[in-house]
Amino acid sequence: MKSSLSGAFALFCLVLSAAMHGPAGAQALATPSAQGAQFREVPASAGAILSFAPVVKKALPAVVNVFASHTDKSPPNPLLDDPFFRRFFGNSISPQARTEQSLGSGVIVDPSGLVVTNYHVIEGMTEVKVALSDKREFPAQIVLRDKRTDLAVLKLDSKGPFPTAQLGESDDLQVGDLVLAIGNPFGVGQTVTQGIVSALARTQVGVSDYGFFIQTDAAINPGNSGGAMVDMNARVVGINSAIYTQTGSSVGIGFAIPIDTVKAVIAAARNGGHAVQRPWLGATLQNVTPDIANSLGLDHPVGALISDVAAGGPAALAGLHRGDVIVALNDKPVDDMEALGYRFGTLPLGGQARVRALRDGKPMPFLVTLKAPPEIPALDARALVGPSPFRGAKVGNISPAVIEELSLQGVTSGVVVLDVAENSTAAQFSLQKGDVVVEINGKKISDSAQMAALTNEPHSYWKLTINRNGQVFTSVIGG
Repeated sequence: MKSSLSGAFALFCLVLSAAMHGPAGAQALATPSAQGAQFREVPASAGAILSFAPVVKKALPAVVNVFASHTDKSPPNPLLDDPFFRRFFGNSISPQARTEQSLGSGVIVDPSGLVVTNYHVIEGMTEVKVALSDKREFPAQIVLRDKRTDLAVLKLDSKGPFPTAQLGESDDLQVGDLVLAIGNPFGVGQTVTQGIVSALARTQVGVSDYGFFIQTDAAINPGNSGGAMVDMNARVVGINSAIYTQTGSSVGIGFAIPIDTVKAVIAAARNGGHAVQRPWLGATLQNVTPDIANSLGLDHPVGALISDVAAGGPAALAGLHRGDVIVALNDKPVDDMEALGYRFGTLPLGGQARVRALRDGKPMPFLVTLKAPPEIPALDARALVGPSPFRGAKVGNISPAVIEELSLQGVTSGVVVLDVAENSTAAQFSLQKGDVVVEINGKKISDSAQMAALTNEPHSYWKLTINRNGQVFTSVIGG
């Protein structure tokens, strides 16, 4: 008797839910259980959800497993060329090979076989294999790597069509929305976890330059990277990328790259590009602190403060000035400089962007042209070979294009380090890609030609001033 009453009460609750949520709820309730899930459709609202199975069934075929590897052969042993040595050991000894492997997930975004994954999944890798949910496996080529967003695009080496994910709008998400995370955690196989959107616009994650993440409590673990975050309409709204953890496993704080960022990378890959071209604002920004807000007469700290404007850049031509506070871009609010960088960086080149800024506390509209940063002056990359601490480094001139590509902070002059050869003198002195050489022995460095000439001559000592990530330091090295 107790069992039948419980069943009747449960049925009453289902009928009530169907009545409250309209046709979608009624349709879900009317599904004959004996006929299975094929009659169920993706729910129109969270209130109509009786199971996540319809969402998973629609989204899962486009989520793949990504296996990447890189084989590094050690230098051949010179003894192998010695006839006396080979007489005793023969040809059985071969150079030792070391294989690095990486495991992640991905999402098919085009029927031709374009797959989006995380940059850190394929970083340094040369061979990639992709496994679909139906167990088919294909080799894949790396089409595009974008370290700034921690995204990469692969192309399956096979003719399609392949199952393709439907892409949603990350700006439509709200805190509290239900989401699913699909991926391959720890290599156990395709797995689905459920949670909610815990927060939006997280900017202090430290994973990529465009730090504007969706936070979720859906379990994300190693191997989930590059997998799909989907909404209740089975649309991909983010690419799972990182977790906050002290144990290596999920503690309920995971982060996904918004799909609006992903779309810009996909568009670049479809257009045959190997890099993403982003628009140039031509302005240096900083966050508005409470003290700055006070001094500007703002009610609260919000927006991105323009601290400098490049002459002839898009911001200057639009009429923006130093001291203006940008609070909206294309009618979307801008809370801080990271939000502006994200929103501006995902816009396509060409056309104009609508900017709303506060000047003397009053809102003003501006139109900013969306164009790529110029490479002026020319890069003029030079490998340094002289007897200096920079031996083995490649340096180049600084231009708006280089500042954008390398995310240089607070740089106005100097020469940038483009690369550092392994085991070189520069590497031994911990020189890094992205370092900006400001002065050598008291002489300001203006271009790469000057630096090459200066480092070709021996000196009794080297006094170096370097800008690294916006921090300037000076050190003295014996000649």
